[in-house]
Amino acid sequence: MSGATWSVGPDTPGHPEPGADALPPWLHRLVESLPQVRSEQISRFVPPPDGGGRPSAVLILFGEGEHGPDVLLLQRAATLRAHAGQPAFPGGATDPDDDGPVGTALREANEEVGLDPGSVRVIGELPPVLIPVSGFIVTGVLGWWERPHPVGPADPAEVATVARVPLADLVNPDNRFRVRHPSGVLGPGFGVSDMFVWGFTAGLISFVLDLAGWSQPWNRHNMRDLPAEDLALARRTQPPDAVR
Repeated sequence: MSGATWSVGPDTPGHPEPGADALPPWLHRLVESLPQVRSEQISRFVPPPDGGGRPSAVLILFGEGEHGPDVLLLQRAATLRAHAGQPAFPGGATDPDDDGPVGTALREANEEVGLDPGSVRVIGELPPVLIPVSGFIVTGVLGWWERPHPVGPADPAEVATVARVPLADLVNPDNRFRVRHPSGVLGPGFGVSDMFVWGFTAGLISFVLDLAGWSQPWNRHNMRDLPAEDLALARRTQPPDAVR
C-alpha cells in the first residue's frame, strides 16, 4: 500500500484544524477527531476523579518514509526491570521540569532514540488513561515528523531496537490478531517489523487506527497465545497492561 492510498475520504467530518493544511491529508481525519475522544473510549481504566497516579506520556510519532506513512516504535531491552522486551512508543514518567505531557514525550524520545524535538510538530493529545499495575497515568502525544532524521537506541541497556513501522503493515489484516494471556486477559496484537506487539501499546495502536479511519476488516477470532519468551519477561517484571 503506497502513501497515495492514505487520503481523506468524503465522509471526513468538519474542517482541518488551524495549520492542518501543512499536514499530509492522511492525517487530517485523525487530527479532527481528537477533540471528541474520551478516556473511556481508549481503555476501561480511566484516571481516578480525585487524582492520584504518576503522570507519564508516550510519543505517537507519524512520518513518511520509503514505504509510505509510518509510526515510530521501539523494543525495550530484555534486561529492564519493567516492561522488559516489550515493543512500545517512546515515553516514560514525567519529570518536574517537563512542560506537560508534550515535554515528557519529546524528552523521553530524545533520551531513548535520539529524536530531535525540533523535528516534530505536535498535532494533539489523547486523553489520559490509567495503567493499573503500575499506577501510571499515560497521555498519548501525537506528532508529525516534519524533518525525519536517523534514530536508534540511545542506550542499548534500555532500548534494543527502533523501527519505523509502515501503517500499511499495521492495517494489513494478515498482521492483526488477538493476544491471549494465561491470566485470561485478551487484547489486540500485531506482528510487524519482527515484533510481537501486545498490551498497552497494541491497544493504543488499534484505537488510533480506528479513530483515523485507517482500519481494514480483520479476523477478530484469530487468537494467539503470548509467546513463551514474552510471557517469561512479563512474569519477571510486571503483569500485563490491559487495554480493551
